[in-house]
Parts: sequence; C-alpha cells; structure tokens
Amino acid sequence: MIATPTKTPHTGQDYLQKNVTQTTELSPNQCLLPLTAKINHQDHLEIGGCDLKTLVEQFGSPLYILDKATLTTACRQYRDYFKSYYQGESQVIYASKAWSSLAVVGIIASEQLGFDVVSGGELYTTQKALTQLGCSSQEIAQKIYFHGNNKSETELQEAIEIGCTIIVDNWLELETLTQLAHSRPNQPIPILIRLTPGIECHTHEYIRTGHLDSKFGFDPNQLEAVFTYLTEQPSLNCKGLHAHIGSQIFERQPHQDLAVVLVEWLKIGQEKGLNLTELNIGGGLGICYTEDDDPPSIEEWVKAASEAVMKACQRFDIPLPKLIAEPGRSLIGSACVSAYTVGSRKEIPELRTYIAVDGGMSDNPRPITYQSAYRIVLANKMSAESSETVTVAGKHCESGDILIKDAQLPQTQPGDILVVMGTGAYNYSMASNYNRLPRPAAVLVHNGEANLILRRETYDDLIRQDCFPESLLS
Repeated sequence: MIATPTKTPHTGQDYLQKNVTQTTELSPNQCLLPLTAKINHQDHLEIGGCDLKTLVEQFGSPLYILDKATLTTACRQYRDYFKSYYQGESQVIYASKAWSSLAVVGIIASEQLGFDVVSGGELYTTQKALTQLGCSSQEIAQKIYFHGNNKSETELQEAIEIGCTIIVDNWLELETLTQLAHSRPNQPIPILIRLTPGIECHTHEYIRTGHLDSKFGFDPNQLEAVFTYLTEQPSLNCKGLHAHIGSQIFERQPHQDLAVVLVEWLKIGQEKGLNLTELNIGGGLGICYTEDDDPPSIEEWVKAASEAVMKACQRFDIPLPKLIAEPGRSLIGSACVSAYTVGSRKEIPELRTYIAVDGGMSDNPRPITYQSAYRIVLANKMSAESSETVTVAGKHCESGDILIKDAQLPQTQPGDILVVMGTGAYNYSMASNYNRLPRPAAVLVHNGEANLILRRETYDDLIRQDCFPESLLS
C-alpha cells in the first residue's frame, strides 16, 4: 500500500519553507527540495538557476534533474564536520549504489570523498571517472572500498588489480582471496572484515542490515576464528572492521551503540596480533521525503558518531583508528528531483481521481518496492492553491504502478510538469526497462546552466543486446 500524506502544504511555495526557516546552515538531507530551489517570475519552479518547464522542453521527460550545489554542500558538510568533531584521521566515502555514473563520481571526487562500490560495474564506473579526472593508480586504489556479499572471482580479481580495499563478507570470500593472493607474492591484499553487529533500527525490513538475521557479514561468534585465520595469512593485510546497520535511519542511538561493538572487536583483533587501524561505521542517515520526516542534520549525525567512537576508544584504551563513513542517500537524495509530463485523467465519482504521467515504476521503483512516500508539485503552477485530491499513476501495465496516493494538487491539465522531490538516491540506479520503456535522461544544473550527464535511452538501445537466431528464419 502506498503511504498517504497526513498533512500537505497548500501550494508549491509551501514546500520551500524547510529550505528557508532554519537559522543555521542548511543540511541538505533535511530539505524537501534542492538548496537552490526557488519560484521565478513566471511562477515556475527553478533549480540551479534553471526553469524546470524549460528543461523538460529541451530534454524531454521523464527527466532527472541533479543540483550540483546541493550535492557538493552535502559532501563538504560530511568532510568538514568529521574533521571538526573527530580527533583522529577520517575519510568519507560515497555509497555509490545510491547513484553510480561518471558525472556523479566526478562531482563527489572533486570534494575529496572516496567511494564504496558493490559490484564490478560500480568499480569499473568509479575507476573510469577517476581516471578521467587524472587520478593516479595509487590514488584510485586508496579511494575505493569494494563491498558485496557474493563477489565473483572475476570481480575480486578486478579489485585486486586496481589495488582497492576489499571488504570481506564471508568465509568463501576470505578463502578465495587467500588463493588469489598466491599469484601476488610480497603484495598483500588490503581488506576490512564486515561484521553483523546485532543492532536493530527502525526502518524498512529490506534496508536493515545490522541485525543478526542478515545476509551480510560475519556473525560475532565467528570473529575470533576469522582473526586467528588472518594471523596465519601474510598475503592478506587486514586493516580493520566494517559494519552497516541500515538505511533511512532517523535515530542516533543505533550508531552510538555500533561504535561500542566495533571498537571492542577492534581491540580483540589487535590483541590477537592484527594491525587493525581502520573503523568503517557505514552510513544510513535518512532524508526528508515528506514534511513529516525529521532526520538529524549531517552535523548532528557526524558529531554523535565521532563522539561515540572516541568515547569507546577511551573506554577500551586503544588509539583512535582511521574513521570511515559511507553516506549515500543523505549525500545525493535531496539533490535531485524527477520531472514528468501530465497526461490522461480518470475520475471515479466519490472514490478517486487518477492522473497519469509519462513514467512510473521503471524510473522510480521505490513506491512499489518499499511503499515509499514522496511529495509532488506542479512546476509550472507553483503558487496555485491545491484544489483537488489525486492519485498519480505511472504508465506501466501494472495496477500497483502508483507514484503517490491521495496527493493535494492544483487543477491539472495535460502538459503540466509534475515534479517528484527527493529522487537522487536509488531511482536511476534501480531503474529498469519494464514494458520496454527507455530509461530517462539526467541533467546537472548549476548557475543557470544545464548539462546532460545521462542520455535518454532510445529504442535501439532497448534491443542492443537482443539476439535473433538464424534458426527462426528457416
């Protein structure tokens, strides 16, 4: 069932209030719209100095619109707040599963962040982007951490060749790496060990990863055996530990609890003789998808996590490790919106009014997958009063293809530009070609300029990998 709004602003202008009512520096994850959003003299929504109606006219729809200023602000806040609050070395790495593309990697790398990748494809994309930026092989290796609960031998070989840190998830992977390392004498493979800390958090069950019933990581009762194994494998350079407890989290306490668990195991590993100097606490900070959401700011989250790790290190009497965090959604989620063109309308008296748009579950699968709630505006009617309750339907041949149920909007007409907020994370990256719809284009907006960062797929792209056996012609 799609989440239903409990309270909705009356005009598009009202959605901008979260961006302007705070007295301190805005935290992008607490804003419904990108930081540069405003209403121009034509009563149109403008982001990055670009009129969204004009963008749709130029690039078509559906269209992902990524605001560079919002993304770089989030990167800078994470980077600088860790430097301010953590007294040891720190590194922020972007969880690129949120949105992996050459341009996104390039923007984030320019802010001195590293990268968390979870597949050979994300590894390849990140390496290509960093190479285009002129990074050396050594710099690329230092910037990338490779995750995954079932990495193939080919993917592990690719990671070894690049030299990045591999976050080991299970015994099979550990043993496979040991075998692969035999071909690299005197070149130990850098790894972290992922553990499942047994910490619950209030989020969707599909995106909780820290509780014991999880497909990810070694259980705590396996760790001593893992440490013993590692002391006997000079070809593996275990640098530290990793854990991740979930996504779209609004609580600070779970990450504070996580610090204690990780630091205690770090000390045990050190006592076993391992030179463990890195602690990766994952990510998971949530964002505002609706006005009811109230996540901590980036500063509040970083401060709480940093202080928890420092306090735990003091308690267990060990030096401060290099502290690594992996934000994804809270870096890029609020930096992007999706624009659609309104099409058909169906009114069912005393029941429901549907309006349809030219996209849906193929470009935003989160509502049908996670029952995710969103907020919407008409980009070409920002000051118009809400006058009707509508359910926004996608164009796919599925009754469940609903973007938002019972939304308040001004009277709509075919051709209106409907904008869904907060679509930077897990929208393009989870997009599909269901019903053979080409995936949308994406543009980067900044200082009044719009640059294409992803081309719209064509029908030829849809059949590019198709094969037509000659036997069908006989």
